[in-house]
Amino acid sequence: MSRLFIFADEAGCFNFSRAQGASRYYIVCTISSDSCHALAADLIQLRRELIWDKAPIGEYFHCSEDKQQIRNRVFELLQNHNFSVQATIMEKSKALPHIRSSNHGFYQYGWFYHFKYAAPKIIGRAAELQITTASVGTRRGQTHFTSAVNDVIQQVVRNKKWATNFCRSIADPCLQAADYCTWAIQKKWESNDTRSYDLIKNKIVHEVDMWAHGTTHHY
Repeated sequence: MSRLFIFADEAGCFNFSRAQGASRYYIVCTISSDSCHALAADLIQLRRELIWDKAPIGEYFHCSEDKQQIRNRVFELLQNHNFSVQATIMEKSKALPHIRSSNHGFYQYGWFYHFKYAAPKIIGRAAELQITTASVGTRRGQTHFTSAVNDVIQQVVRNKKWATNFCRSIADPCLQAADYCTWAIQKKWESNDTRSYDLIKNKIVHEVDMWAHGTTHHY
């Protein structure tokens, strides 16, 4: 029985304003593969090698915090593995007020459209899906985001067995791979920096600006 493993992360913030430090975009990103053992094992092994090299490595790989020398090694590793990347980009100022009335509601909206249009490109003949999602916010608030993802999967996935899990990226190396891909896509959209994006762009099968045709900004 074929299984597909999906690892999800997000980039951006829920600050719906043009204040300094607020992101322009909110990005939902997933990576998917029918086998994740080799990728996870190689990321763990890379971390051990970096420790021997006395490189500035943290508890786990986290792209926005890692030094460039660490990023170079991780992206080099990712290029050698077989997985696909999907991303939905939401320009936050184009979201109608009712869509962003709550953080988890906005998150669910993005997740719904991401999975609705990305899933047909990646699920194929897989009979079972395992979706692991990076935790968002506080433990108390996580309940709302967990419910949002489960609701979306229930709406979109038909006639397949599925399971979801929500955890910090430190718990699964493949979430760390998703974090790296998400960060690379965010850098492209937020600052037109494609250095890291160019290293993974051949793996991207879905990259959609949800409100590309919208012209009205609500703040």
